[in-house]
Amino acid sequence: MVQDFKDKGYLLVRNLFDKDEVEKFIKAMTDSDAFYKNAYVLEAGERKVPRITWSHPGSDVTGLAARSEKVVNTCEKLLGGEVYHYHSKYMLKDAKITAPHYWHQDYGYWYNCGNLYPDMMTVWVALDKCTKENSCLEILSGSNNCGRIEHHPHDGQIVAKKSRVDVIREKCPHIYAEMNPGDALFFHCNTLHHSSANRSNLRRWAYIMCYNKATNNPTFAHHHAQYTPIEKVPNSAIKECTNLTDLSGKEFIHPSQNASIAELFAKYSANTT
Repeated sequence: MVQDFKDKGYLLVRNLFDKDEVEKFIKAMTDSDAFYKNAYVLEAGERKVPRITWSHPGSDVTGLAARSEKVVNTCEKLLGGEVYHYHSKYMLKDAKITAPHYWHQDYGYWYNCGNLYPDMMTVWVALDKCTKENSCLEILSGSNNCGRIEHHPHDGQIVAKKSRVDVIREKCPHIYAEMNPGDALFFHCNTLHHSSANRSNLRRWAYIMCYNKATNNPTFAHHHAQYTPIEKVPNSAIKECTNLTDLSGKEFIHPSQNASIAELFAKYSANTT
């Protein structure tokens, strides 16, 4: 499995979270406004996908998932050492969202946040059934071995240089990561991925956890977390958790209130002129 991750840049784990755990993640979002009052929308044309982003896990059910042994230990084995929680988010892509999330690498922008090495990864958990029809995640298998690609602002996003992506698409298999609720896609920060427009009548929500290797602490403070040791919890803690609304300690991020995000876009603009 570790070799597959190195070769292909991703690992798809079915049923990492069971039905009861997934229901708790959704319930935390829908039973109160504790999370949703921290939502923001990056609007670009018709692209209006609410997201909620935070820096530290906290002790609610999402935090226990991000600190669970089955998530953290897997990331540590795949990256080869201690990791810490870089940030997490809910991505709330509803039906009839008619614009895509363009091809990019997560390290395409994390690189500009003072992370010197691509020792970083994402755990993308499906909360709804994800298919081609409702905009499942798409990845280019093996693209993690192509190195970091130049990125630039486009349509309200930071995207990979199209001419480079087009060439890589000729070499690397295009994978549609169709997933059931509770499935998790572990992928490397240099793995190219995107999602298409969701023109269906089906919702596509996801819970996303991002990790950085402890030895890769960013060289300067920014809107995501500096190295903070993870207090791991047993997998059973997720089901045992009754806290869905006390979100203390998570440190929510909102672009309009965070100068470092605006500065990040400014850096990209300066590097592409």
